[in-house]
Amino acid sequence: MYEKIFKPKKIKLITGEVVEEKVSRTWLTWLIIILLIAFSVILTNFDFSALSRSGLFFQKLASMIPPNWAYFHKVLPPLLDTIKMSFFASLLGAILSVPFAILAANNILKNRFGNGIIRLIFMLARTLPTLVLALIATYIFGLGTFAGVVAIFVFTFSFIGKQLFEVIETVDMGPFEAAEALGVSPLKAFFIAVFPQVLPTYLSTALYAFEGNVRYAAILGYVGAGGIGNILNDRVNFRDFSSVGMILISILATVMIIDSISALIRKKIA
Repeated sequence: MYEKIFKPKKIKLITGEVVEEKVSRTWLTWLIIILLIAFSVILTNFDFSALSRSGLFFQKLASMIPPNWAYFHKVLPPLLDTIKMSFFASLLGAILSVPFAILAANNILKNRFGNGIIRLIFMLARTLPTLVLALIATYIFGLGTFAGVVAIFVFTFSFIGKQLFEVIETVDMGPFEAAEALGVSPLKAFFIAVFPQVLPTYLSTALYAFEGNVRYAAILGYVGAGGIGNILNDRVNFRDFSSVGMILISILATVMIIDSISALIRKKIA
């Protein structure tokens, strides 16, 4: 249809052969993008005048500098709680996701109903954001880090489980079938023939989830789930922005250290 409206340009080569140069569709792509942006602005009632107040954000950001270094002794305990909360929940979620991922993989458990049930569990667990899960957990288990652990665990379990069963379905099943032919049980055959193939991806995904969980855990205190988010919320409410700057620098340094360690580990297992 496009080429019928915008006919290709004919070019005659030195050899006498005639070739056609199609009209670029780049302009059409940009037109569609601009129309979509305009439609989204109208649909959301976006107010461009709000951008004029963006200077207030930079003013608050500037008020965090220099940070209140003397406040670090109060930042450290909840920061360690956040790291411990993230690590424990990530470890538990990564371990428990393995058996469920095995059951969700249709090349291991050849039962569509069973696969569907497990995949539905993963989907439902991923539906609610971590912050909402933490809010629900605080109502059930009360305020504190346990609610944060539950919320992060559910997210980690669903995230790693989905990634893992999709990788399992792409592996070479030859060694698995050979092991079963020798009389090895399906579970043992999986850990002998399949799990070594997915182990690097599994560990890399678990490390990536842990990195993200440290960031998520930093804001869970806003709903009473413990960790550094508690004092962050408290300092913001009291407009103590120099202390907020100290908290953000502590989180940034922690995330950078964890990222560096994770990158080193992933490089070793690659």
